[in-house]
Amino acid sequence: MEPNIEAINERIAKEGAFIKKLTEGMAQVIVGQSYLIQRLLVGLLANGHILIESVPGLAKTMSVSVLSRLINAKFQRLQFTPDLLPADIVGTLVYNPKDSTFVTKKGPIFANLILADEINRAPAKVQSALLEAMQERQVTIGEETFKLDDPFLVMATQNPIEQEGTYNLPEAQVDRFMLKINITYPEKGEELEILKRMAEVDKKIEVTPVIEAADIIRARALVNEIYIDEKLQSYIVELVCATRRPQDYELKDLSGLIRYGASPRASIYLTLAAKAYAFINARGYVTPQDIKDIAPDIFRHRILPSYEAEAEGKTSDDIIKRVLDVVKVP
Repeated sequence: MEPNIEAINERIAKEGAFIKKLTEGMAQVIVGQSYLIQRLLVGLLANGHILIESVPGLAKTMSVSVLSRLINAKFQRLQFTPDLLPADIVGTLVYNPKDSTFVTKKGPIFANLILADEINRAPAKVQSALLEAMQERQVTIGEETFKLDDPFLVMATQNPIEQEGTYNLPEAQVDRFMLKINITYPEKGEELEILKRMAEVDKKIEVTPVIEAADIIRARALVNEIYIDEKLQSYIVELVCATRRPQDYELKDLSGLIRYGASPRASIYLTLAAKAYAFINARGYVTPQDIKDIAPDIFRHRILPSYEAEAEGKTSDDIIKRVLDVVKVP
């Protein structure tokens, strides 16, 4: 049974009006960074977490903070350091000597939007505590399990230029992030505008909420209804399989350049993210271009280049571009 695309479009036009409010609200504070803002919204609508790699000072923290205030949601920043403990993230039991009982003290993970700053500076057990919370959407303190708030989005950052004192995230843990995005420096005009806006001592930025967290949850239900044709579902699977067996897709030149291809999560996340991307663009259906636009952010951290690729200066982005260029669009 074919869905009623016109009806879905009408509902998106009505219930998705907050997207414009959010982007306009972000633009009042953040200069440029439309790519970052769009991907934050994709993660929020598709219920997926985001890993960001960039140099410091490119408005990552401010973007998430402003977004959380626009949605009237709770924001927490976690600064990851080598001496951080899992209890510093999820919480712990505190002994009360008055009545000889233990009281639960919840950690900062109990928020809607979490910025995990420099996640690769904390040891593996701390990374695991955060990533388990991301996957299960709950944490256990003592013998009691607590559900995390909804919506719940983790934006983790890692710095590409500092290597000392870091603990690389294992591939299995990185795979839990829906998107990995790379942020670059602003253009000259954008930087001049940033200077004019922000070059003031004790600059205070006022942000007024435009929606509630419940609006995001309702929008997710509508994202699930967005139509994706079976041919496009097959196209997604073909893209994923091409990263595993490139020789089957006239990509023999990539055979020695890929150690591991994209995992099954890539197929699921690419479908969800493409639907969310269509929602942001006020459409009730997914197009091939939606898939091609969002695919690099889904695949970037799921394709592991070989030593041969590194020797040739090839990155996962280069491999993704070849795959998208060669695999035929239905």
